[in-house]
Amino acid sequence: CVLLTSVVFAQEDENAKVKATIDTFFEGFHKGDTILMKSVMMDKFTTQTAFTNKEGRDVLVTEDSSILIKAITNRPKDQKWDERLSDFNIQVDGNMANVWTNYEFWFNNNFSHCGVNSFQLFYDNGRWKIIYLIDTRRIKGCQK
Repeated sequence: CVLLTSVVFAQEDENAKVKATIDTFFEGFHKGDTILMKSVMMDKFTTQTAFTNKEGRDVLVTEDSSILIKAITNRPKDQKWDERLSDFNIQVDGNMANVWTNYEFWFNNNFSHCGVNSFQLFYDNGRWKIIYLIDTRRIKGCQK
């Protein structure tokens, strides 16, 4: 019983650390603090966005994470980007983790779109780091 309890608490502790990594990433995202964001990111990694365009065609956009950092750096001061996360699903196996979370994106306090984020993380010398990010974007089916 003690061994099982220890394993459960260890897993909950790792899940909390993984969630804290995602929370730190979005704290930096909201503040426009790319140094804070980079503190929980590997140097460069692939980001992808999946969506359906106006013509009804499925589109997958692939970029380097530096494009995201550049967008945050160049965001005008009068713009407020608010990505509201919910329903964290965290899976950890050794030094790899996956986080799936629903989100709503609000631009200057107006609803823009919703979707899911899927993060892949790696445990790098005592710290969880984001190594991959894909998100979906849609307007229909959102719970705003």
